[in-house]
Amino acid sequence: MEPVVLAAADVPELAGSAPGVLDAANRFLTHDTAYLRPEDRLFLAGAFKFSEAAHRGQMRRTGDPYISHPLAVASILTAWHLDAQALAAALLHDVMEDTGVSKLELTEKFGRHVAELVDGMSKIDKLEFQSKEEAQAENFRKMLLAMARDLRVILIKLADRLHNMRTMEAMREDKQKRIARETMEIYAPIANRIGLNSIYQELDDLSFKYLHPRRYDVLSKALRAARGNRREVVGKILDGIRLKLIEAGIDAVVSGREKNLFSIYRKMLEKHLSFSEVFDIYGFRVLVKDVPTCYLAVGALHSLFKPIAGKFKDYIAIPKSNGYQSLHTTLFGPYGTPIEVQIRTHEMHRIADAGVASHWMYKSGDESFSDVQQKTHQWLQSLLELQAESGDAVEFLEHLKVDLFPDEVYVFTPKGKILSLPNGATCVDFAYAVHTDIGNRCIAAKVNHELVPLRTKLKNGDQVEIVTAAHAKPNPSWLTFVTTGKARSHIRHFLKTMRFEESVLLGDRLLAQSISSLVPIAQPPGDEIWERWLKENNVRSRDEALSEIGLGKRLPLVMAKRMLQLSGQWFEEPTQGKRPNAVTIRGTEGMAIQFARCCNPIPGDPIIGFFKKDQGLVIHTHDCPLLSGGRVDSDKLIDVEWDPLVARMFDVPIRVLAANERGALAAIAATIAEADANIASVATHEQSGDERYMQIQFTLQVQDRVHLAQVMKRLRQLPAVYRIHRTRT
Repeated sequence: MEPVVLAAADVPELAGSAPGVLDAANRFLTHDTAYLRPEDRLFLAGAFKFSEAAHRGQMRRTGDPYISHPLAVASILTAWHLDAQALAAALLHDVMEDTGVSKLELTEKFGRHVAELVDGMSKIDKLEFQSKEEAQAENFRKMLLAMARDLRVILIKLADRLHNMRTMEAMREDKQKRIARETMEIYAPIANRIGLNSIYQELDDLSFKYLHPRRYDVLSKALRAARGNRREVVGKILDGIRLKLIEAGIDAVVSGREKNLFSIYRKMLEKHLSFSEVFDIYGFRVLVKDVPTCYLAVGALHSLFKPIAGKFKDYIAIPKSNGYQSLHTTLFGPYGTPIEVQIRTHEMHRIADAGVASHWMYKSGDESFSDVQQKTHQWLQSLLELQAESGDAVEFLEHLKVDLFPDEVYVFTPKGKILSLPNGATCVDFAYAVHTDIGNRCIAAKVNHELVPLRTKLKNGDQVEIVTAAHAKPNPSWLTFVTTGKARSHIRHFLKTMRFEESVLLGDRLLAQSISSLVPIAQPPGDEIWERWLKENNVRSRDEALSEIGLGKRLPLVMAKRMLQLSGQWFEEPTQGKRPNAVTIRGTEGMAIQFARCCNPIPGDPIIGFFKKDQGLVIHTHDCPLLSGGRVDSDKLIDVEWDPLVARMFDVPIRVLAANERGALAAIAATIAEADANIASVATHEQSGDERYMQIQFTLQVQDRVHLAQVMKRLRQLPAVYRIHRTRT
């Protein structure tokens, strides 16, 4: 079959106005795609002509015909030997979004797979969003979920972003910065996460160029000047490495490489160095035939130059989560210059450069390639989990950003399995990485066989064991220290679900109480009344309405009045003096009921409930200053009372004035323990102006007001205690 060549007659617009684009198209169809079958190239020629016709008349800001962009994107993808479907989708990737071509039309002309890929790349423009951020987040979510179904979506998107970044000079400065920031926060980390190292580094450098143009220019000039100054040193190091490996009988390809500009800038920033203090702007790479030779090469290099302690990393035994494998060592070179050397096999080098795209480049039975695919597949599955448990697109994007941190720690399960976690990950992150149920039920952790707090940050090589309990549940405070998106999304999802269930039960109680306060012998509203009320108020379900009451978003008395009206029941407006039945509080209602931190009510205190939006019913003491003096709407207040059988401990703050003498604090603590109370926190400071006394602020945990009185009575009997009283915060 003859090679496919486009003639001027095929695309007359390009032949007349942009012959360079026509030449590029023919180079793409004959040279770049030479690895494809002739019929595939014919298919691509058809896709090119369709795309050119659809975009005809559209121009880029650079002044080039728009078709030059999808053609460049497809050309970038040929470096990874992607199949004809992916290349056709690259040529067509903007036609649905920019020209009004439908998915059905693409399916008919180019097949379902190409249409799905193009759809995965297209933005969601028809929906209305409350903000630009929400629209952007929803588009990311759509693209990443399409990527979870077919990895080619993200490869096309990365090539698309790379070409846009390469040709961004003509855009407004504010748009350049916005796109560069988005690239640095999302696209470059994704490229790194799936192992596309060269794309990752170029995207980082281009983002740096547009975010900090002056710093980029200064650093570029300094780097160009340093090349000449350091050429002799680099040449000497290369010669030394080659000779040493030959002496050791190791056949290797040795090369020097310049580190990318942004990584040098990041190092200067993190370590507070000037450019002249950054010696390792050059790295050295040694490629050998197999894994045993990698370790032999490290031994040879360590005998040539002294290794720097703690700077050897074995990513062959423990590969990075994106499949990257290599040995890294840093040596003391000539003139005290640190030398960074990477040693790997040729296969590892291909994966290091192309990551998961190596699947298309080198279709072999090599286990390394299937490992990379497996790791990427696991990550994509975790994206689907994040999506399922995130409340909205913005939350999903937040979790994704958390998960894209490149720095990692490698820890062991008790059975010796290795888990990769982001730098700064805690025991709770580890628990959720093992399994969602382990995370939800964890109560304690052992690191290297020693009990540690759950918030403990893990280090490389730690062995971690999680202790679980059947009735344990996530604590909201965990959200303040977990680092992985998976842990964060699972905790939030669990708390939301639990909060919803609790608020439904509370809402049901509050509605029933409000109805009985208006009509003491009223029947509960039936299904028909509920249907009418839900339709009237545009609420989806009964549980949603009850949850809104429990969360303070809807007042139960107002809802009760309307339901009685709908049922045709007469009721009398409650007068100021009339007291409805009080809602009993057990203290075990979970997140649906909260106890105010300003007055810390405990059983025995006269109490009142106050509806606070999104926090539900907040319990205060009757004399709490925050509720006095008409500061709150009386409609939001509700009578509550303690259940006689409350069986839990409550926090209450007390202040003690005691003698500033040895053993006083110990005696007070012992007395509190003897009275069956717990100390949740304690703080001491000297009494102002008199060193003989000290003020001690305790937060005690007691059962009720009687229990508190017993504790305070015992404390007053101590010789060291002068004054004691309950405090408000």
